[in-house]
Amino acid sequence: MTPITLPNDPLAPYCIAPGWQVGNLLFLSGQASIGADGSIVGEGDFDAQLAQTFANIENVLAAGGSDLSKVIKVTIYLTDMGNFPKIVEARRRWFTPPYPADTTLEVRSLALPELMVEIDVIASV
Repeated sequence: MTPITLPNDPLAPYCIAPGWQVGNLLFLSGQASIGADGSIVGEGDFDAQLAQTFANIENVLAAGGSDLSKVIKVTIYLTDMGNFPKIVEARRRWFTPPYPADTTLEVRSLALPELMVEIDVIASV
């Protein structure tokens, strides 16, 4: 097992590894709309938060030697299932067929109250 590390890790203050490589698989921690400086990006704006979340996923995947084309499973946590249609659009924007396996669920809240979406992924290297 090898941890994935980032030079400016916004999750470090929370004692969370960005992800781990186990064999030829990467297991990423849940990524959300947290900028490299630790600030919330797009407070109150779901689209902005989703874009930052995917940028963070891409950053961690790259640090682990992978990319979005190698994602095999995503779990998406939404604070409002009314945003689900935007998740379907996001799948088309950031993934290509065959699409990753997916679980999407609504949660009461995320770790920081301003966050509207969090996504964790499993990918190959």
